[in-house]
Amino acid sequence: MAAYFAVAKIRWHRAFVQCIVLNTSISYLDVIMDMDQIRTFVAVARGRSFSGAAATLHRSQPAISRRIELLEREFDIALFERLRGGSILTDAGAAFLPYAEIVLAAAADGAEALRAGRQGETGKIPLALVGTLANAALTNALRKFGKQYPKVRLELRTATSQEVSDLVQRGEATLGLRYSNGRHSGVVSQIIAEEQLVVVARPDHPLADGRRYQPGKLAGERWVAFPARNRRESFVQFLQRKFLAAGLEDAEIVPIDSLTAQKRLVEAGFGIALLAESGIQEELKQGTLKVLNVPALRAAIPIALVYRGNGYLSAAARSLLSIIETSWRHKPSTGGRTSATRRPTATARR
Repeated sequence: MAAYFAVAKIRWHRAFVQCIVLNTSISYLDVIMDMDQIRTFVAVARGRSFSGAAATLHRSQPAISRRIELLEREFDIALFERLRGGSILTDAGAAFLPYAEIVLAAAADGAEALRAGRQGETGKIPLALVGTLANAALTNALRKFGKQYPKVRLELRTATSQEVSDLVQRGEATLGLRYSNGRHSGVVSQIIAEEQLVVVARPDHPLADGRRYQPGKLAGERWVAFPARNRRESFVQFLQRKFLAAGLEDAEIVPIDSLTAQKRLVEAGFGIALLAESGIQEELKQGTLKVLNVPALRAAIPIALVYRGNGYLSAAARSLLSIIETSWRHKPSTGGRTSATRRPTATARR
């Protein structure tokens, strides 16, 4: 007859805390991960360096290495490949990273919900946006929000459209404002308007006479445009497709990573540009820039507000989302139309 014995296994989870598990046979304990290990893993992955993670987390490098070793031992798999110049994720580490970031974002959401319950509408709201969207519609929205929530601090951060969604997905930004829809797991993309793009030149340009021209008339022109830092940048991709459709794939393009610099160069006659109409209103009023009538190159690119679908949105964050949407809907028309919007889900409204 088989005999069964109760076996007590003792495992230390944290200092001064022990867990006793009674089993009827020998087995492995459940895998254990703590927030410190996850936070350490994400810091090393983002900085591609153990020493960089140590500086970020204010810990010694041996302590960082020890936490990663314990995590790798727990799963019996390597998460990083150690190189002379740093560390890169293995396939397993890359697969684990998005889940680790979701865990940290959820923890930050929980902490924010607790703070809101204790302190009321205070604290901060990180807002990530594409720099060219910092126009009158946005500044009006931020001014209105500041009057309604004077104790809430807005933290603005500029980035590319792809980076905006990345920041929101990781929980480093509560809301994001970008061009076009992104494809990020767990991130809701809400189209709030369309940005009109027009070809601009200095007022004495030969084609700045108001007459309608075909794109071929711009052959040989020098263009200034934003550089493509990666293949996933929505605005840059949009411009490239537009040039290709207009037969201008061989156009000379000078990469300039600043809207202000682009406008100044066009004013100086260095080249022409395809710019958002809302970003050149002052120059058009002052007469330092003029729109060229090239219908084939006129375009509208969607503007989207993004937030995590299952993330925590405080009352202040929901109000900011609504104010931004309303400001864009009612900004002075530039000939475009706004798209239908989708309100945050019940989960996101919590």
